[in-house]
Amino acid sequence: MSSKMCVFYGLFVCLMLVFCVSMSTSSRFDELFQPSWAFDHFVHEGDLLKLKLDNSSGAGFGSKNKYMFGKVSIQLKLVEGDSAGTVTAFYMSSEGTKHNEFDFEFLGNSTGEPYSVQTNVYVNGVGNREQRLNLWFDPTKDFHSYSIFWNQRQVVFLVDETPIRVHTNMEHRGIPYPKDQAMGVYSSIWNADDWATQGGRVKTDWSHAPFLVTYKSFEINACECPVSVAGMDNRKRCSSSEDKKYWWDEPKLSELNLHQSHQLMWVRAKHMVYDYCNDASRFPVTPLECLHHRHRLL
Repeated sequence: MSSKMCVFYGLFVCLMLVFCVSMSTSSRFDELFQPSWAFDHFVHEGDLLKLKLDNSSGAGFGSKNKYMFGKVSIQLKLVEGDSAGTVTAFYMSSEGTKHNEFDFEFLGNSTGEPYSVQTNVYVNGVGNREQRLNLWFDPTKDFHSYSIFWNQRQVVFLVDETPIRVHTNMEHRGIPYPKDQAMGVYSSIWNADDWATQGGRVKTDWSHAPFLVTYKSFEINACECPVSVAGMDNRKRCSSSEDKKYWWDEPKLSELNLHQSHQLMWVRAKHMVYDYCNDASRFPVTPLECLHHRHRLL
C-alpha cells in the first residue's frame, strides 16, 4: 500500500471512529451521567454503582445530555430480600407539563414473592398507560439488561433483549406519538409504600434498610441533542435523509420481527398481570390505541 493510500485509509478510519463515538457512548457512569440528589447515598465499588435507600432518603441520577431516537440500556441487580414498598426506576423523560416519558418501574416485594416491573408511556403529559408483569427470573441474584429502543415508528421496552412492550406510532388514526421532544435518561430508588406493593397494603420495613440497587454497563446509542435546538429541528437532525443514515431508521426496525413478536406474545400470555387496556373500571371506554394495537390480542 502506498504512503498516500495509508494516509487516506488512516484518515477514513479516524473519521469513522469519530462518527461512531458521536452516536454510541461507553459504559462509564461518569461520562454519561451525574448524581441528581442525595450524593451521600451513592456507593462506588470499582465498575459497580450502588444507590442506597434508607429512612432519610433515596437517591437518583440523570444523563448529562438529552437524546432523540436510538437505544438506552442499563444492567441492574435489584434490591435483595424484603424490598416491599421500594421502587427502582429507569426511564427517559423530556421536560415540562406536556412532556413525553418512557418508564421502567421495579416494584419491591415481600420475601418469596415475585418481583414486578411496571411500564408506562406518557405522551404530551398524559400517562395512565400502565402495564405490569412478573419477571420470569429472580432479578436480585444477578445482573439483567433493561433497554428502551425508540424511533419514529415504535417504542420498545426490552428485558435481556426480549421485548415486553411495544408502543406503536398510530398518528394516522389521530393518536399522538412521542417524536418531537428530546429526552434525558434517569434512574432512582425511593420509598413508595403508599402504592408500590400490593396496592400499598404492604409497607416498607425499615429494619431491612439500607436497600441497595446495583448498576453496571451504562450504554446510550442514540442521537445527542443540543439543549439550544428546538424540538422539530432535533427531529430533523436525528432522522435519516439522503446524506445521512442512522441505524435506528433501518426498515427492519420499523416493527418487531417474527421472533420478537412471538417473544412478546409469550411475555403477555405467561407473565403479564395488569394491562390498562383491559381495566374497564378505570377506562369504561377502551383507549383508542388499545383498540388498534396489533399486539393486544393473543
